[in-house]
Amino acid sequence: MLRWIGSRLLAAAVTMLVASIIIYGSLKLVPGDPLAAITSGRRLSPEQRATLREKLGLDEGFVTGYLHWLSGVLHGDFGQSLVYGSSVNDLIASRLPTTITLVIYAAILALAVGLVIALVSATRPGILDRAGLVVTSVSIATPSFVVALVLIGVFAVQLQLFPATGSGVDGGPADMVYHLTLPAITLAIVTFGLIARVSRAAFREELDSEHVEVARSRGVASSDILRKHVIRNSLGPIITLTALLIASLFIGTAVVESAFGVDGVGALLVTAIGRRDFPVVQAISLMSVGLFVVTSTLADMALPLIDPRVRAVGALT
Repeated sequence: MLRWIGSRLLAAAVTMLVASIIIYGSLKLVPGDPLAAITSGRRLSPEQRATLREKLGLDEGFVTGYLHWLSGVLHGDFGQSLVYGSSVNDLIASRLPTTITLVIYAAILALAVGLVIALVSATRPGILDRAGLVVTSVSIATPSFVVALVLIGVFAVQLQLFPATGSGVDGGPADMVYHLTLPAITLAIVTFGLIARVSRAAFREELDSEHVEVARSRGVASSDILRKHVIRNSLGPIITLTALLIASLFIGTAVVESAFGVDGVGALLVTAIGRRDFPVVQAISLMSVGLFVVTSTLADMALPLIDPRVRAVGALT
């Protein structure tokens, strides 16, 4: 078991190392001069450009620049923003609570809707199952910016039930939740379809299993079968999907926060990409990969605690 956990941690470390090289290297290949964004197109003399590039570290070679950047990352320092002139850590930290709240809000909504649809579709074959497949197909196929525009037009402009922009940070927790409702619903709408599809498949597999048939033949109540056999034995793929869902929602905030004018990490990433603010883009990109790695690794480690079958396999390996 310890070897199994160690292999997962080693794989996570290697993934982060490879991701850091790709993130740093790919941004070096991006066309355009970051100085143009920093200086807003102002003309600079060759001496001024050379001095500024040296100060910002834009002329460092790949290996030297990567090692310098990686050393800072390992010490918790992502450097200085080329555009804002302040610490990247401070820029992200000031916006992170808003994005975390939005991700948690959206994840709760998506899981609730997705699991309900999955249970209904798995246990009610026929028209309800087909309706669930149609709804989930629409959810998976619809882009988040389209959902955002529809929700803004209906609930913010026409009905005026929710604000169209802002995060409500200054108004307290209740006001923040109120302002983030439409963005959270947007993320949930484009996410619950995948949750419902995966959960439905897991539920149907357990419903068709031999031990469930035996329980039915013994007269066990349907509610007990669902709770003790179907849902419990289906937790493996659902937990794994939930871990990936949280990480994907973090990435999805880039579009949604920009659409709703929410001052979060996602909107900061969009602005940084547009203005060639490489340190900010590198930091948020690495954080996103790290979130994927951490959540998936934690899910892998949690599965043996929930499912004895996985624990047995882990003991053998």
